[in-house]
Amino acid sequence: MEKALIEFLSQFVTVPRLDLFKRVLEERTDYITVVLEDIFHPHNASAVLRSCDCFDIQDVHIVENRHTYNVNPDVALGASKWLTLHRYRETDKNNSTRALLDLKDQGYRIAATVPDKKAVSLHQFDITGGPFALVFGGEKTGVSEEVRKMADHFVTIPMVGFTESLNISVAAAILLQHFTEQIRKKTDRPQLSEEKYNRILLDWIRKSVKRVNIIEKEFLTRTGFDID
Repeated sequence: MEKALIEFLSQFVTVPRLDLFKRVLEERTDYITVVLEDIFHPHNASAVLRSCDCFDIQDVHIVENRHTYNVNPDVALGASKWLTLHRYRETDKNNSTRALLDLKDQGYRIAATVPDKKAVSLHQFDITGGPFALVFGGEKTGVSEEVRKMADHFVTIPMVGFTESLNISVAAAILLQHFTEQIRKKTDRPQLSEEKYNRILLDWIRKSVKRVNIIEKEFLTRTGFDID
């Protein structure tokens, strides 16, 4: 049904826009995913979303134990519209643990980003070991103790100046640019599954069609399909 709906709705989107969606999706990857844990300043998290879109990361997991995150439109510049955001915000629960368990169940290695000399440099991190989730912690405290206990790897950006850490949005941009470039150099660069590709394409098309709910009802009437 998804393919049929994509074909039907595509007639309401310009050809250049549809071609752009497909070109971007060909580059999208879920081999790397990003976890933002309790980011206090919304402009920092929004800047990370912008970097994720720029470097073709599709999924971002937002953990809200102490701080609620709202997209800053002036910083994100619409990036969140094209990303798949997974939010962990249940009260009276450790959302960090839940998020990382979910990711581990999906086959992701957990790579906590820390300004620690004992951590592995981004240049030494083995990207061929399987999909991985980069976890970024809060601005002042960094990743939580729960993340440190559950992490499979610790990754850092080597620095030689007096300052020992970077702003989270800057660190995320550096790491994502490096890792996505390394992935592109692989001859078997992992791409989205056909199912996920179609699901995201349909979502993007829906966001681009005015009165899409009414149009989908017409599709349902004509075909008899159930629409989620």
